[in-house]
Amino acid sequence: MTTLYGWGPMFDCPSPSPYVMKSDIQLQMLGIEFDRAIADLDSVSKHKAPYVEDDGEIIQDSNFIRAHFEKKLGKSLMDGLTPQQQAQSWAFERMAEGHLGAVMAGERWMIDENFKKGPAMFFMGAPEAMREQIMKETRDGIRASRYGSGIGRYSRDEQLQLAAWDIAAIAAQLDDQLFLFGDGPTVADASVSAMLISTATPYFDTPLGGIVKEHGNLAGYMQRMSEKYLEHQGWPSLIAA
Repeated sequence: MTTLYGWGPMFDCPSPSPYVMKSDIQLQMLGIEFDRAIADLDSVSKHKAPYVEDDGEIIQDSNFIRAHFEKKLGKSLMDGLTPQQQAQSWAFERMAEGHLGAVMAGERWMIDENFKKGPAMFFMGAPEAMREQIMKETRDGIRASRYGSGIGRYSRDEQLQLAAWDIAAIAAQLDDQLFLFGDGPTVADASVSAMLISTATPYFDTPLGGIVKEHGNLAGYMQRMSEKYLEHQGWPSLIAA
Protein backbone atom coordinates (compact mmCIF):
# COMPACT_ATOMS: atom_id res chain seq x y z
CA MET A 1 0.00 0.00 0.00
CA THR A 2 1.28 3.44 -0.95
CA THR A 3 0.14 6.76 0.53
CA LEU A 4 1.22 10.22 -0.55
CA TYR A 5 1.13 12.76 2.27
CA GLY A 6 0.60 16.43 1.52
CA TRP A 7 -2.32 18.82 1.14
CA GLY A 8 -5.18 19.20 -1.29
CA PRO A 9 -6.64 22.32 -2.90
CA MET A 10 -5.76 25.66 -1.33
CA PHE A 11 -4.90 29.13 -2.65
CA ASP A 12 -6.77 28.37 -5.91
CA CYS A 13 -4.21 25.63 -6.59
CA PRO A 14 -4.51 21.82 -6.54
CA SER A 15 -2.19 22.01 -3.50
CA PRO A 16 -0.52 24.87 -1.62
CA SER A 17 2.75 23.05 -2.26
CA PRO A 18 4.16 22.69 -5.80
CA TYR A 19 6.31 19.86 -4.49
CA VAL A 20 3.24 17.88 -3.44
CA MET A 21 1.76 18.49 -6.90
CA LYS A 22 5.03 17.35 -8.45
CA SER A 23 5.07 14.06 -6.56
CA ASP A 24 1.39 13.46 -7.24
CA ILE A 25 2.01 13.88 -10.97
CA GLN A 26 5.14 11.73 -10.98
CA LEU A 27 3.47 8.88 -9.12
CA GLN A 28 0.73 8.94 -11.74
CA MET A 29 3.32 9.03 -14.53
CA LEU A 30 4.92 5.92 -13.04
CA GLY A 31 1.57 4.12 -12.87
CA ILE A 32 1.58 3.82 -9.07
CA GLU A 33 -1.73 3.18 -7.34
CA PHE A 34 -1.75 5.33 -4.21
CA ASP A 35 -3.91 7.01 -1.63
CA ARG A 36 -3.64 10.62 -0.51
CA ALA A 37 -3.60 11.80 3.11
CA ILE A 38 -2.97 15.03 5.00
CA ALA A 39 0.63 15.40 6.10
CA ASP A 40 1.72 15.49 9.73
CA LEU A 41 5.05 17.26 9.56
CA ASP A 42 5.93 16.44 13.16
CA SER A 43 5.84 12.74 12.30
CA VAL A 44 8.74 12.83 9.83
CA SER A 45 12.37 13.77 10.33
CA LYS A 46 12.62 16.44 7.64
CA HIS A 47 9.39 18.10 8.84
CA LYS A 48 8.21 18.82 5.32
CA ALA A 49 5.93 17.38 2.65
CA PRO A 50 5.55 15.56 0.40
CA TYR A 51 6.47 12.26 1.89
CA VAL A 52 5.29 8.78 1.00
CA GLU A 53 4.66 5.65 2.99
CA ASP A 54 5.27 2.65 0.76
CA ASP A 55 4.62 -0.74 2.36
CA GLY A 56 5.64 0.67 5.74
CA GLU A 57 8.72 2.56 4.51
CA ILE A 58 8.76 6.36 4.75
CA ILE A 59 10.38 8.20 1.83
CA GLN A 60 10.82 11.96 2.14
CA ASP A 61 11.44 14.65 -0.51
CA SER A 62 9.95 14.61 -4.00
CA ASN A 63 13.26 13.74 -5.69
CA PHE A 64 13.86 10.72 -3.48
CA ILE A 65 10.24 9.64 -3.80
CA ARG A 66 10.70 9.44 -7.56
CA ALA A 67 14.05 7.67 -7.22
CA HIS A 68 12.55 5.10 -4.83
CA PHE A 69 9.78 4.10 -7.21
CA GLU A 70 11.96 4.19 -10.31
CA LYS A 71 14.32 1.74 -8.63
CA LYS A 72 11.43 -0.40 -7.42
CA LEU A 73 9.79 -0.53 -10.85
CA GLY A 74 12.97 -0.73 -12.89
CA LYS A 75 12.05 2.23 -15.09
CA SER A 76 12.77 5.94 -15.19
CA LEU A 77 10.72 9.01 -16.00
CA MET A 78 13.73 10.05 -18.10
CA ASP A 79 13.34 7.01 -20.36
CA GLY A 80 13.13 8.15 -23.96
CA LEU A 81 15.16 11.32 -23.42
CA THR A 82 18.60 11.66 -24.92
CA PRO A 83 21.49 12.24 -22.49
CA GLN A 84 21.47 15.92 -23.49
CA GLN A 85 17.72 16.17 -22.87
CA GLN A 86 18.16 14.47 -19.50
CA ALA A 87 20.70 17.11 -18.53
CA GLN A 88 18.39 19.89 -19.72
CA SER A 89 15.48 18.28 -17.89
CA TRP A 90 17.36 18.24 -14.59
CA ALA A 91 18.49 21.84 -15.11
CA PHE A 92 14.91 23.02 -15.69
CA GLU A 93 13.73 21.18 -12.58
CA ARG A 94 16.41 22.77 -10.46
CA MET A 95 15.77 26.23 -11.88
CA ALA A 96 12.02 25.98 -11.30
CA GLU A 97 12.27 24.57 -7.80
CA GLY A 98 15.38 26.26 -6.50
CA HIS A 99 15.11 29.70 -8.08
CA LEU A 100 11.60 30.44 -9.29
CA GLY A 101 10.26 28.63 -6.24
CA ALA A 102 12.25 30.85 -3.91
CA VAL A 103 10.76 33.99 -5.44
CA MET A 104 7.25 32.52 -5.35
CA ALA A 105 7.65 31.56 -1.68
CA GLY A 106 8.88 35.05 -0.85
CA GLU A 107 5.78 36.59 -2.39
CA ARG A 108 3.62 34.37 -0.16
CA TRP A 109 5.56 34.52 3.09
CA MET A 110 7.30 37.90 3.12
CA ILE A 111 4.48 40.14 1.84
CA ASP A 112 2.30 40.80 4.87
CA GLU A 113 -1.09 40.81 3.14
CA ASN A 114 -0.30 37.65 1.20
CA PHE A 115 0.91 35.93 4.34
CA LYS A 116 -2.27 36.82 6.25
CA LYS A 117 -4.57 35.36 3.59
CA GLY A 118 -2.34 32.39 2.78
CA PRO A 119 0.39 30.76 4.89
CA ALA A 120 -1.14 32.09 8.12
CA MET A 121 -3.78 29.38 7.67
CA PHE A 122 -1.17 26.78 8.53
CA PHE A 123 -0.91 28.16 12.07
CA MET A 124 -4.60 28.00 12.99
CA GLY A 125 -3.98 24.88 15.07
CA ALA A 126 -1.53 26.71 17.33
CA PRO A 127 -2.80 27.99 20.70
CA GLU A 128 -4.37 31.38 20.12
CA ALA A 129 -2.34 33.06 22.86
CA MET A 130 0.91 31.95 21.20
CA ARG A 131 -0.11 32.05 17.55
CA GLU A 132 1.17 35.51 16.65
CA GLN A 133 4.53 34.85 18.27
CA ILE A 134 4.89 31.49 16.54
CA MET A 135 4.07 33.06 13.19
CA LYS A 136 6.56 35.87 13.80
CA GLU A 137 9.33 33.48 14.77
CA THR A 138 8.62 31.29 11.75
CA ARG A 139 8.67 34.21 9.34
CA ASP A 140 11.83 35.60 10.96
CA GLY A 141 13.48 32.22 10.46
CA ILE A 142 12.41 32.08 6.83
CA ARG A 143 13.63 35.65 6.29
CA ALA A 144 17.03 34.79 7.77
CA SER A 145 17.26 31.64 5.67
CA ARG A 146 16.43 33.59 2.52
CA TYR A 147 19.08 36.16 3.35
CA GLY A 148 21.61 33.42 4.00
CA SER A 149 20.86 31.69 0.70
CA GLY A 150 21.19 34.96 -1.19
CA ILE A 151 17.71 35.46 -2.63
CA GLY A 152 16.67 37.60 0.33
CA ARG A 153 19.47 40.08 -0.36
CA TYR A 154 17.74 41.25 -3.53
CA SER A 155 15.01 43.89 -3.62
CA ARG A 156 11.52 42.71 -4.47
CA ASP A 157 11.83 44.19 -7.96
CA GLU A 158 15.11 42.36 -8.48
CA GLN A 159 13.59 39.08 -7.33
CA LEU A 160 10.68 39.53 -9.72
CA GLN A 161 13.13 40.23 -12.56
CA LEU A 162 14.96 36.99 -11.77
CA ALA A 163 11.64 35.14 -11.82
CA ALA A 164 10.75 36.76 -15.15
CA TRP A 165 13.96 35.43 -16.67
CA ASP A 166 13.18 31.94 -15.34
CA ILE A 167 9.66 32.03 -16.74
CA ALA A 168 10.90 33.28 -20.11
CA ALA A 169 13.38 30.39 -20.27
CA ILE A 170 10.59 27.88 -19.61
CA ALA A 171 8.39 29.45 -22.28
CA ALA A 172 11.28 29.37 -24.78
CA GLN A 173 11.93 25.69 -24.08
CA LEU A 174 8.25 24.87 -24.47
CA ASP A 175 7.95 26.90 -27.69
CA ASP A 176 5.08 25.40 -29.69
CA GLN A 177 5.40 21.91 -28.22
CA LEU A 178 2.71 20.32 -26.08
CA PHE A 179 5.21 19.57 -23.33
CA LEU A 180 8.76 20.59 -22.50
CA PHE A 181 10.44 17.85 -24.55
CA GLY A 182 7.85 16.96 -27.15
CA ASP A 183 4.37 15.52 -27.55
CA GLY A 184 4.32 13.61 -24.25
CA PRO A 185 4.98 14.70 -20.66
CA THR A 186 8.26 13.65 -19.07
CA VAL A 187 9.87 14.05 -15.68
CA ALA A 188 10.54 17.80 -15.78
CA ASP A 189 6.95 18.59 -16.74
CA ALA A 190 5.79 17.50 -13.29
CA SER A 191 8.09 19.89 -11.49
CA VAL A 192 7.92 22.83 -13.89
CA SER A 193 4.16 22.79 -14.40
CA ALA A 194 3.54 22.52 -10.65
CA MET A 195 5.77 25.51 -9.99
CA LEU A 196 4.13 27.54 -12.77
CA ILE A 197 0.65 26.76 -11.44
CA SER A 198 1.75 27.88 -7.97
CA THR A 199 3.38 30.99 -9.38
CA ALA A 200 0.43 32.01 -11.56
CA THR A 201 -2.37 31.59 -9.02
CA PRO A 202 -4.53 34.74 -8.82
CA TYR A 203 -5.12 34.12 -5.12
CA PHE A 204 -2.15 36.25 -4.04
CA ASP A 205 -1.48 39.89 -4.79
CA THR A 206 1.74 39.54 -6.78
CA PRO A 207 3.00 40.50 -10.24
CA LEU A 208 4.07 36.89 -10.83
CA GLY A 209 0.76 35.86 -12.37
CA GLY A 210 0.99 38.67 -14.90
CA ILE A 211 4.55 37.68 -15.76
CA VAL A 212 3.40 34.14 -16.54
CA LYS A 213 0.53 35.48 -18.66
CA GLU A 214 2.99 37.42 -20.81
CA HIS A 215 3.86 34.07 -22.43
CA GLY A 216 0.84 32.81 -24.33
CA ASN A 217 2.06 29.22 -24.58
CA LEU A 218 2.23 28.71 -20.81
CA ALA A 219 -1.53 28.95 -20.16
CA GLY A 220 -2.28 26.00 -22.44
CA TYR A 221 0.62 24.06 -20.99
CA MET A 222 -0.59 24.48 -17.41
CA GLN A 223 -4.11 23.55 -18.46
CA ARG A 224 -2.93 20.37 -20.22
CA MET A 225 -0.99 19.24 -17.17
CA SER A 226 -3.85 20.12 -14.80
CA GLU A 227 -6.46 18.26 -16.84
CA LYS A 228 -4.25 15.21 -17.20
CA TYR A 229 -3.01 14.89 -13.62
CA LEU A 230 -4.41 17.37 -11.12
CA GLU A 231 -8.19 17.35 -11.43
CA HIS A 232 -10.43 15.15 -9.27
CA GLN A 233 -7.60 13.90 -7.08
CA GLY A 234 -9.75 13.21 -4.02
CA TRP A 235 -7.58 14.79 -1.34
CA PRO A 236 -9.17 14.72 2.15
CA SER A 237 -10.08 18.08 3.65
CA LEU A 238 -7.29 19.83 5.53
CA ILE A 239 -9.88 21.39 7.83
CA ALA A 240 -11.43 18.05 8.64
CA ALA A 241 -7.99 16.65 9.41
